[in-house]
Amino acid sequence: MTKVSKLFNEFFISEKAGGLLLLFCTMVSLTFANSFLQKEYFSIWHFGIAGSSFEHWINDGLMAVFFLLIGLELERELYIGELSKIKNAVLPFIAAVGGIILPAGIHLALNAGSTTQAGAGIPMATDIAFALGILSLLGKWVPLTLKIFLTAFAVIDDLGAIIVIAVFYTNVLSILNLGIAFGIFFILLLLNRLKVYSLIPYLIGGFGMWYFILHSGVHATIAGVLLAFAIPFRGKEEKSPSEKLLHFLHKPVAFFILPLFALANTAIVIKSDLISNLVSANSLGIFLGLLIGKPIGITLFSFIAVTLGLSSLPGNVKMKEIIGVGFLGGIGFTMSIFITLLAFNDEVLISSSKLTILVTSAIAAIIGFLILHFSLKPLPDEITIE
Repeated sequence: MTKVSKLFNEFFISEKAGGLLLLFCTMVSLTFANSFLQKEYFSIWHFGIAGSSFEHWINDGLMAVFFLLIGLELERELYIGELSKIKNAVLPFIAAVGGIILPAGIHLALNAGSTTQAGAGIPMATDIAFALGILSLLGKWVPLTLKIFLTAFAVIDDLGAIIVIAVFYTNVLSILNLGIAFGIFFILLLLNRLKVYSLIPYLIGGFGMWYFILHSGVHATIAGVLLAFAIPFRGKEEKSPSEKLLHFLHKPVAFFILPLFALANTAIVIKSDLISNLVSANSLGIFLGLLIGKPIGITLFSFIAVTLGLSSLPGNVKMKEIIGVGFLGGIGFTMSIFITLLAFNDEVLISSSKLTILVTSAIAAIIGFLILHFSLKPLPDEITIE
């Protein structure tokens, strides 16, 4: 019998439902972008608000809230979740490292020295919502330990992608604005140490961090992650500010922010020149990185960790199921599209990268689902809510 906290159960339910909603929004967006309503549909996202387009506010503003949720979930995992015990954290951590290194290495091998080498970060991350959405289709056949393993390595994957965004996708850096942002961050850390548990000063400070990071050259969504680690976490107490905010953000992120992101960023106009770009070195790097690099990296590094005795497989999980989950790790979608927008400026290159991500993610999802469908057996309900 495996125990799971209410927050994890809530996170899993919202993410799997959110993943299915993302799929629907993607289909809607592609349909409108290639219909007679194309001009009207694009005008929605290009509509100006306070000097910037609606799409820009989604990608630089609302997505910071998504990264805040990822940061809060990682904080929870580090304190009381799967990553709180070194023995349990080793396997998803090593799996995530494999799932980052091999895809990036494959893309770099094909694009090193070219104008598209900046796309090496695109196949690095896993879309948690989509991956859990596919896993949920198998119902009670999936051991809870496998769900937790997938969530843990996907969160670490996303943290790796966030670090890549902060370090490698910064063109012009304003030391003054960045210094002010980190000054606010340290003040919030001080409030944490002084046991200030009201969320209000943290949210105000978080907005300030976002503003100054936005004008520093570093992508503004990094503010969400920094804010997450400044907000106090008090173990399993229900009144913990971090827990309260995590609980509040689950549904708005899953059912509003990410669907908006999908609608705004998957409006791909499919033309002949776009199709020809699908066999470019960049597209091949994304395709092979997600479909080959991800599952091989996750499975190989997991196998090495278990063989060397560094860790053990989660209960009721076999290596062939790790292979299936490895393919689900190849579902890049949200994070891959997000990094694409940072890596490139050319619209054709962005569109071909997005289309490659969508096609590859769909193939990876189908393969992962089939592997797990034929390897898993029905299990009794093993979830106990604490």
